[in-house]
Amino acid sequence: MNATIYRSAINIAATCGMYLAAAMLVPAFVDVYYGHKDWQVFLLSSALVGGLSMITAAATRAGPPPFNKKMGFLLVNLLWLVFSLVGAVPFMMSSLDMDFAKALFESVSAITTTGSTVISGLDNAPPGILLWRSLLHWLGGIGIVALGLFVMPYLRVGGMSFFKMESSDTNDKPFARIASFTRAFVLVYVGITVVCAITYAALGMSRFDAVNHAMATVATGGFSTHDASFGYFNSLSLLWAGTFFMTLCSLPFSILIVFLVRGRLDALRDPQIGVFLSYLVLFSIAMAIYHRMQNGVPFHEALAHAFFTVSTILSTTGFASEDYTLWGPFVVAMAFFMTFMGGCSGSTAGGMKAYRFIIIFNSIRTGLYKLIYPNGIHTVRYGRMTVDPDVQRTVFLFFATYLMLWVFGSVAMAAMGYDLVTSVSAVITALSNVGPGVGPIVGPAGNFSTISDPALYLLSLMMLLGRLEVLTVLVILTPLFWKS
Repeated sequence: MNATIYRSAINIAATCGMYLAAAMLVPAFVDVYYGHKDWQVFLLSSALVGGLSMITAAATRAGPPPFNKKMGFLLVNLLWLVFSLVGAVPFMMSSLDMDFAKALFESVSAITTTGSTVISGLDNAPPGILLWRSLLHWLGGIGIVALGLFVMPYLRVGGMSFFKMESSDTNDKPFARIASFTRAFVLVYVGITVVCAITYAALGMSRFDAVNHAMATVATGGFSTHDASFGYFNSLSLLWAGTFFMTLCSLPFSILIVFLVRGRLDALRDPQIGVFLSYLVLFSIAMAIYHRMQNGVPFHEALAHAFFTVSTILSTTGFASEDYTLWGPFVVAMAFFMTFMGGCSGSTAGGMKAYRFIIIFNSIRTGLYKLIYPNGIHTVRYGRMTVDPDVQRTVFLFFATYLMLWVFGSVAMAAMGYDLVTSVSAVITALSNVGPGVGPIVGPAGNFSTISDPALYLLSLMMLLGRLEVLTVLVILTPLFWKS
């Protein structure tokens, strides 16, 4: 591979490292405001990371990078690795006294907007650390949407090339230039965050809690400032507000921009939106009815908790209002299988995503039609558009690889001594970037603080694989990638 590609990728990663170093000053000021000594940790971390990044950026400075597919794959992996390592520095140096494995896991969980945590006693944790977790969530959400909008379609990873068609920006050209689209995205992203924070504050959260939970909600991350998550506030109004914003941020941001900025209702006709909202409503109502009949909970409470629980799993946010594993086996089974599903492409949500299920379902249906009428012309469609065979092949490749990684990770966790439920649940919740899983250890009432260091490294890798659409990471492990 051309050495210029390495140099350019390292330069861009170092520049992003400087931005993260500057972001560390925000929690430092918060710790100063609340009188916590950890402000020194963030100041020192900022100086170390900023200095090293500045030296690296200066040493690798060159002309405009020669962007191609190899550059794209290398850069995406390098950026997320740098983000994860840099984000872990304040955790290791803080008063929480975390070792490298736990600090890295917390950082990866934050930057991939997964929401799994190894920190116990969040209610008494340093305010700067709490804000740093939320800030990593929020910045990670921006990076994830940028990947889905600009990079993954070019790399044709996991069927993401199809996002060009589904977002309507190819045919209708709602934005003439990427720059204008980026400005609109940042405006919408920040605007939704502000509105979400104001709403949470108006419904009873403190300003600090509202800001942290708003950043975690919009990024569909799930980090809370309390061990009980949303259950701490004991408010049905907050549950409905959280449900609305989590659902909103599970939709494609390109379509949200077209709708909110241009006021175009036709942008909401994307098939994956209808599919996602349909199974969200159906699962929520089924769960609410079961919770009401099984546990005698008033239906309006059951409905609020059910919609919140389903939306937090499908959006891969990972908040919790109650320990839903106590509602009954039907709810546990639903929650487990919803962990695979995820939201829409081009959003901050993880999982397999709705548009892939549409393509898989239509591919299977077309295959069955061909068995009946072998000489007929049968095409796989996504809405009104035809899905080309290359995209179909990529979607099935992603699906097969996803399941293989889940099986491999589950067996590896079991080999480390964990029971079947914990193993399969921990791996799929990491791979889908959901956060809490099922079972007594990693379920909504627990966390990952008792997981061993080797298992944390494995789960950190799974979170990165899931966030980068699996194939983006695996492709750089092939010998062919490194050949000139």
